[in-house]
Amino acid sequence: MSSSTLPPGTAPIKPEFLLSVLPREVPDDDAAEGSTSHVNGRPDAGAGGDGAEEGGKRLSGAQRKKLAKEERKNKRGANKGRRFQKVRDEVELCFRVASGTQCDFGEECRFTHDVSAYLAAKPRDIHFPSPEDITDVPPFVRIPDVEMSEDGDPRKSSLDPTTVCPVFQRTGECKHGLKCRFLGSHVRAREDGELELVTDEEKKAHVAAAETEVNFIDGDTLRKIRTKKYPHPIADAYLQEIKNANEAEKADTAEQTADVPAASATDSTPAIDSTPATDSAPAISVSDSASPAQPAVSVDKSQDDTPDVPIRAVEKKRLHWNGKTYLAPLTTVGNLPFRRICVDYGADITCGEMGLAMSFLQGSKEEWSLVRRHPSESIFGMQIAGSKPQLLVPAAEIIGKECAGNLDFVDINCGCPIDLVYKTGSGSALLDAAGKLGKIVVGMNKALGDIPVTVKLRTGVKDGRNTAHKLMPRLGPEWGTAAITLHGRTRQQRYTKLADWDYIKQCVEAVRAREEEENLAPVPIFGGGDCFSSEDYWHKMENYGVDGIMIGRGALIKPWIFTEIKERREWDISSRERLDIVRKYAEYGLNHFGSDTAGVNTTRRYLCEALSFQYRYIPIGLLERLPARINERAPAFKGRDELETLLASGDSRDWVKISEMFLGPAPETWSFMPKHKSNSYGGEESQG
Repeated sequence: MSSSTLPPGTAPIKPEFLLSVLPREVPDDDAAEGSTSHVNGRPDAGAGGDGAEEGGKRLSGAQRKKLAKEERKNKRGANKGRRFQKVRDEVELCFRVASGTQCDFGEECRFTHDVSAYLAAKPRDIHFPSPEDITDVPPFVRIPDVEMSEDGDPRKSSLDPTTVCPVFQRTGECKHGLKCRFLGSHVRAREDGELELVTDEEKKAHVAAAETEVNFIDGDTLRKIRTKKYPHPIADAYLQEIKNANEAEKADTAEQTADVPAASATDSTPAIDSTPATDSAPAISVSDSASPAQPAVSVDKSQDDTPDVPIRAVEKKRLHWNGKTYLAPLTTVGNLPFRRICVDYGADITCGEMGLAMSFLQGSKEEWSLVRRHPSESIFGMQIAGSKPQLLVPAAEIIGKECAGNLDFVDINCGCPIDLVYKTGSGSALLDAAGKLGKIVVGMNKALGDIPVTVKLRTGVKDGRNTAHKLMPRLGPEWGTAAITLHGRTRQQRYTKLADWDYIKQCVEAVRAREEEENLAPVPIFGGGDCFSSEDYWHKMENYGVDGIMIGRGALIKPWIFTEIKERREWDISSRERLDIVRKYAEYGLNHFGSDTAGVNTTRRYLCEALSFQYRYIPIGLLERLPARINERAPAFKGRDELETLLASGDSRDWVKISEMFLGPAPETWSFMPKHKSNSYGGEESQG
């Protein structure tokens, strides 16, 4: 068997490692940026309104019902809106009692206060291994034989004194207390036999700033947002201006039509007056003479009746991103633990998962959790999707207030290709709505204060009709966008063709030409698409005029790509080093999601999601030529050792097996269905 006999587009694996010349099935890569289940399992549910409109026409009740039925049908088999329920303890102990405090509800509490009964029913502690416990020979993780308590006390029978709680080890305390699945590392028995929780006060004080996540939104704030009692005066004033301008343009259009019946619009593209403003503040005028649906808007930032004095454009933070590595915002898999892994391996800029503007305004706890940031993320932003200023501008003002000082930028998603996002007017639909996008960017810039606004977009909507070269020169000079990222594919292409880097270069040149013409400071422009190696990264940097490259799929498949880029080398990472990345992911997941039963299995779910991409990595020591290419399909192969072979498995049962090395046995009631449904484990219904 020879690699020369492999079908075209197949990775050139050395003959001694080949098991078959037939390429393995490749999952749909749109899953990396696609579906989201933040709100009732519906991607972008409400991101463009209440779903009562389609194509600009109001739908009847019967039509809405038919559309909803079609959406449910489309979601079946496409992994949209997967539901993952939490796996809980068989006996649920009150959280306050578990942490050693008094419960306010007393006997009315719906959870048990019987500590002995809880501990007697609690599964035995999980042993969390250290890096030294990892080997490249089965069983791959050394777990010591531990003799459990034999004094007959059921409260101690599940405790493992040799285990390490990743939360306690990092922070000096574990907020889950007795509910922790690694309890043996931070509990001791008093003389009276009762169990007492341990706190390391010195470590707790020392690491507080370095380990405490920020942008945590409390319940009272979420309640105010949910009940529409949270004020957003800047957004209200701006939206009123849009409304007034809309009415004024309608009146002007009606008057012109009456006077000159044969008159026609001369330009269907919204025009922007970017004349430099006076020394007080720049005046921005947005107009669209062609359509009443895109009204003229005049925003004078020095007006006296604005509730808060908006920040001037020159006072906005400038983004100095040249040469920095950028991890793309990735739905579901781009969570905080994964971002921490990428930061460890050299990512400079990180961006949270795409959030939905409507869900932020509805006070969704799940959506607001997407803005959480770990202190290790030195440059952090969040991404938001929506269809109109009425959603995005108020959401931006609330985000700006609640995350002030802990958010470096807010990115507008103008590239999501998923149908249920596009059809609501969000994501890549904004590429064909320049007037609307201009109003969104201008309004969000006002609402966010000194937090910059960035935009991520695709080359266009349809193949053969690229439009980004027309849109991008307006984003910075006219609307105040602080940075731009262009993915080199259209919405229609998805990932079926290679990214068009020649067109990315054309767009960069168009932006730079306007900046030079108007003597404007250049905004950072990042390209994106198919970057999978250090060699490829630096080739694109040196030949296409970009200031940096946003990396998405490359980081999902091999998070250490940022180290390769920084060190300008291709890293033949060992299987043991890869398994240690899995261990670190588990540790970061437990710190973020919790070390109790629910947290352990939420971590397990996201760890399996990560492995559903990482198994696609082909060790470069197995390849006949370098660098590896992201679009090449892998044939069936074996690794250089048993662990490397296991890590290359596309069977999700093996991903669960790997998770059990760090998170203990998966519960019988737990099942996993990855975004790539063909690899599903445990049946159709997914829990985790």
